[in-house]
Amino acid sequence: MTANTQREGSTASGHLGSVLRHDLPASLVVFLVAVPLSLGIAVASGAPLIAGLVAAVVGGVVGGAFGGSAVQVSGPAAGLALVVFDLVQTYGWRATCTITLLAGALQLLLGVFRVARAALAVSPAVVHGMLAGVGAVIALSQLHVVLGGSPQSSAIENISELPAQLLTHHPGGVWVGVITVAVLVLWARTPPPLRAVPAPLAALLVAALVAAVFRLDVTRVDLAGSIQGWQSPLWPQGDWHALAGAVLLVALLAGVESLLCSVGVDKLHDGPRADLDRELTGQGMANMVSGALGGLPVAGVIVRSTTNVRAGGRSRWSAVLHGVWVLVFTACLAWAVQLIPMEALAALLVFTGVKMIDLGHIPNLRGHGEVPVYVMTFGGVALLGLAEGVLIGLGLAALLALRRLTWVTVQLNPRPDGRWHVLIGGSLTFLGVPRITAALRLLPAGAAVDLDLNIDFMDNAAFEAIHAWRLGHERGGGTVDIDEMHDEWYAMAAGGDRMFPAKTPPLVPERWWLPRAHRQRRRNLAGADAGGGPHPAPESGPVQITTGEEPVPGLLAGAGEFHRRTAHLVRPFLTRMARKQEPVHLFITCSDSRVVPNLITASGPGDLFTVRNLGNLVPRYGEAGTDDSVVAAVEYATRVLGVRTITVCGHSGCAAMTTLLEGGGDPAAELPGLRRWLRHADPSMAAFEAAGEGDRSPALDRLCRSNASQQLANLRTYPVVEELVTEGRLELVALYFDIATARVHVLGREGSGFAHAGEASSAPGIHLALGVKSPAHHGGTSEE
Repeated sequence: MTANTQREGSTASGHLGSVLRHDLPASLVVFLVAVPLSLGIAVASGAPLIAGLVAAVVGGVVGGAFGGSAVQVSGPAAGLALVVFDLVQTYGWRATCTITLLAGALQLLLGVFRVARAALAVSPAVVHGMLAGVGAVIALSQLHVVLGGSPQSSAIENISELPAQLLTHHPGGVWVGVITVAVLVLWARTPPPLRAVPAPLAALLVAALVAAVFRLDVTRVDLAGSIQGWQSPLWPQGDWHALAGAVLLVALLAGVESLLCSVGVDKLHDGPRADLDRELTGQGMANMVSGALGGLPVAGVIVRSTTNVRAGGRSRWSAVLHGVWVLVFTACLAWAVQLIPMEALAALLVFTGVKMIDLGHIPNLRGHGEVPVYVMTFGGVALLGLAEGVLIGLGLAALLALRRLTWVTVQLNPRPDGRWHVLIGGSLTFLGVPRITAALRLLPAGAAVDLDLNIDFMDNAAFEAIHAWRLGHERGGGTVDIDEMHDEWYAMAAGGDRMFPAKTPPLVPERWWLPRAHRQRRRNLAGADAGGGPHPAPESGPVQITTGEEPVPGLLAGAGEFHRRTAHLVRPFLTRMARKQEPVHLFITCSDSRVVPNLITASGPGDLFTVRNLGNLVPRYGEAGTDDSVVAAVEYATRVLGVRTITVCGHSGCAAMTTLLEGGGDPAAELPGLRRWLRHADPSMAAFEAAGEGDRSPALDRLCRSNASQQLANLRTYPVVEELVTEGRLELVALYFDIATARVHVLGREGSGFAHAGEASSAPGIHLALGVKSPAHHGGTSEE
């Protein structure tokens, strides 16, 4: 008990030290950024200036303490300024505070029901377009303030009134605005000591100083009057449908912005990841408190959060302390705000609005075909309004996603023998029926057609279209052979079976390449996580294998799994290969259970003609003794199957080579068959000893590699192999599989009929099929 107490005290002491060393300085930096931005956003929102500072205090203290992100900083967000401005014009400021409070309650409810992840379904193109549109509107409206005028009610009116504002003579405000923007732009190029002061704060200080020294005619900020005129929230008057829509809009926009900010900030630090449901709950609590106290809506702000991370903030204490500093400033230094020209705040907002139009997202959006979503959202927000623009963007994003998900490809390829090969791919729905039928009508009547369906879904309309075409084509004397490469959607529909409710699952079982024991353990863990124990096996399935009344163990269980999950996927290919095999590789490797030829060469059925034995040995011609299995395989592969490559694959940690290094030892003495078989490795041992210890790798690894290369020389003692290699019709390759690193090395190649060194990427030889790179020269070594 004493030890635990000391450990906890040490942990608490260490946490306090981290707060003092990292979070406290970071909170001061964020505070200096937050104050001018909060005042500027209040101006853009048409709210009292104090409302921006109240939101900053509440966002820092409440949002930081109860939110789900360790380093995110919340406060008034520029992205909500347009919504708040419209609400203030429609309902008045006090009623807008009530809407903020109700929106917070809705966010709190959504967080309790754990729906935060759903917000991530919003297309980033919509979010970026919305922020860009808001930035453009803010910049246009505040530009009028810099020029001595007043913002208009829409972006179009702001643009139309701009020429008249430019012609109006307001030198004082214009100079303050120009100086503010200049400082913001050039501050990053100042010496490092100066850059310790945040650029927004520096810009306002310089603008205030210039205005005071030259006694420019500017409008001053009056925060004292805002504090004295505080009033409690008031219930909005008007249609409750519009009120509910306003609450929903504020809740969703603030929530989505906060959650996306959390995800973005997570990429900037290595600390705990954000709990999005808790973050949404914390934002709801902050908005309820902010609305009750007369503050702006609160959301996670990417500028403050990024500043916090870069300043060294590591825990939620930096956000909380930043709120405390804003509160102290409001209570003790409110008079200092009166020194700031209103034109400087407007210029700060113009600069902020322009920065929100971040064109750096365009290349990524262009690559995914989402630029139209960005443009339409931007235009909708700027010209129609925030809600309208977001709805337009969401609708267009949904249409584009539907188009991609239902896009159908149809390829018609005539063959020299007169047959036609047709490949239809994608998700076949009623939307793709016109394209499918138009393509199928191009096929000549009476033609023999091989139709491959590489699809993951087929609805009834698509089935009816393909089936009707097939019946009509066959009535006209043609033939149609349908091969379903993904799943039997057509066959099931034609047979009247019940169709799957959704798209076909992935082609292969999850992590099919893991050993069976690992897969079973993963299932048990998954079952325990889902509800207290492993899930029972299904009572019925396509195939059941049983042995008496006992559960089926081992390989028989694997056969059952093959029937349930894989057989229908490979059946079309195996059916075509059922009467004849045409491999192009003879693959000779060790019997070691850790070496899986098809896995390490990414090969499938029909690719490899495989021989396995202890030590991947090839007896020299005439020395096989009573074991002719390797000789028979070589002869059959070269004379009957006509393989073009013989590959010998050794591996690390080979038990046969270990026995050789140990000089036989007890295992060989107790296993006479092994002793006789290992005599065929004598040339490998001789080559190993002759090579010496120039290579510093362990002796066993050197012997395993030497043994694999030696087998190529052994193969050339076979007359049929020597003849084919000399004629350039056969290539010999030695591979080495390093089990610990799961890497395949090319040790050497003999023969030049198919792939010269450095040409494996285009030649049809072993290197394409195995997926390994050619060595720099014969006898070289390379890695995949």
